Amino acid sequence: MKWVTAVLLCLLVMLQYRLWFGKNSVPDYVSMQEEVQAQRIQNANLKQRNSLLIADIEDLKIGLDAAEERARNDLGLIKQGETFYRILPPEN
Repeated sequence: MKWVTAVLLCLLVMLQYRLWFGKNSVPDYVSMQEEVQAQRIQNANLKQRNSLLIADIEDLKIGLDAAEERARNDLGLIKQGETFYRILPPEN
């Protein structure tokens, strides 16, 4: 009877060791939860960026106004017959 108790106690210790220190243990679970949360935040940021890019693509598909605005702002282009004025801030 004593050896059965000793075997059961040994099994209990082995299972507890695996639960706290083995592969897929409680600390591994906690670290994985933190990684999942970080990935969710990154995914939310990427979804927001993607929605902005999709809206920009739709603007470019709909009309030339968005393309013209982008050419003016990003490339500094002007229409034929327009005069370009550059206003510089005053120097201190």
